[in-house]
Amino acid sequence: MSDINLLVLYYSRNGATRRLAELISEGIESVPHCQAILRTVPNVSAVSQATEKAIPDSGAPYAEYTDLAYCDGLALGSPTRFGNMASAMKYFWDGSTAQWLSGALVGKPACVFTSTGSLHGGQEATLLSMMIPLIHHGMLIMGIPYTEVGLHTTTNGGTPYGASHWAGDHGQHPISSAEETLAIAQGARLATIARQLKK
Repeated sequence: MSDINLLVLYYSRNGATRRLAELISEGIESVPHCQAILRTVPNVSAVSQATEKAIPDSGAPYAEYTDLAYCDGLALGSPTRFGNMASAMKYFWDGSTAQWLSGALVGKPACVFTSTGSLHGGQEATLLSMMIPLIHHGMLIMGIPYTEVGLHTTTNGGTPYGASHWAGDHGQHPISSAEETLAIAQGARLATIARQLKK
């Protein structure tokens, strides 16, 4: 079987969402023949598009729309912004009309993940809002089933809608073992389903 390429597309300001992306990638690559492709998006400004270097100083390269066409599935992550994805990620999806018209993502599996500063800061609303453009693109949305025992025991992040992390107001909470386990499990589930769909 040829390699299955799973795009892990995220935006992160303080590193927590990036770390979840890395854990999801770890889960993806635990499945034979599956490879995680980490990508991020540049900042945007409230008054004009932010000018960023073509290559970020650290972390993943910036996503290109061709990444959507060539992936076999997608994990989408953003910090919570008032119960929604961050504007930088929304801006990326707002520009994906050509991929929507061509059906580049139709029938591919997808999952979502988030981090937030406050415990009840809209994680689940953010996860649900990130699903909306994916549904419009014809993707097959998957969450984390309750057969993952961590969903029964977590006292911080982790939901059936997708992996999540409670970072705290100043990012003082590291990713917990339960959050880590659920993120890895979500990546492995995405990869397993992508393999099954590609047979």
